[in-house]
Amino acid sequence: MAVRRIADEPAYILHGYPFSESSLILEVFTRSHGRVVLLAKGAKKPTSNFRPVLLPLQPLRLSWSVGGSGDGEVHTLKGAEWVGGHVMPVGDALLSGLYLNELLMRLLARDDPQAALFDVYAGVVRVLGSGEHGEALEPVLRAFELSLLRLLGLLPALGHETATQMRVAPERVYVLLAEGGLRQALQGERGMAGDAWRSLESALQSPQGFVAVLRACAAVTAELKPPLRAVLQYHCGSPVLRTRQLLMDLQTL
Repeated sequence: MAVRRIADEPAYILHGYPFSESSLILEVFTRSHGRVVLLAKGAKKPTSNFRPVLLPLQPLRLSWSVGGSGDGEVHTLKGAEWVGGHVMPVGDALLSGLYLNELLMRLLARDDPQAALFDVYAGVVRVLGSGEHGEALEPVLRAFELSLLRLLGLLPALGHETATQMRVAPERVYVLLAEGGLRQALQGERGMAGDAWRSLESALQSPQGFVAVLRACAAVTAELKPPLRAVLQYHCGSPVLRTRQLLMDLQTL
């Protein structure tokens, strides 16, 4: 059976785990092929050219051979090159990057191209690796979460109530629910004003892309965090995201 080869594909490693004494299985996010699984033969050997390159949160170009149908299978890594541009994130930025990777591992189907999402992820990783994010880290995470849900078709329109399709009123308060979408808040429920939801929807449709979403999220970072995390956890299923649990544990020390 003929073997097809994919060459110089932009990619990021989401997760890796041992396979035999010397090899690794890698879950990678690629721009043109989505999430794929690669076997890196001999990558654990001290002399392997793969060893210093196959790191998470680093921009890579990967080449691999595809056998069989190519769908949902483990392919063989043939080449890996570090593109460069930024160093490995550290501290909170590193934990945030691993959180993004876990979200993608939970939510992305294999072999489902998501070029727009790849570009958003790549931009966020550059920010995390720059060391200059400062207080922008939380807005960046909220903007990524919001963009992720929208690009995967898991976020309803934020300018209208989901059940009634009535346009949200700027002065009224609305809540976002995993199963019910956007609806007017009941007495005692904490939510956000309609004009904030409408601003987010406008940003998601803006030709400025992620930059517009980031600006909109910066104004409502604290209010947006609980509903987005609840919706994401709902779609990720059980158990609780490991990186989120780690962050919560660190906050209690």
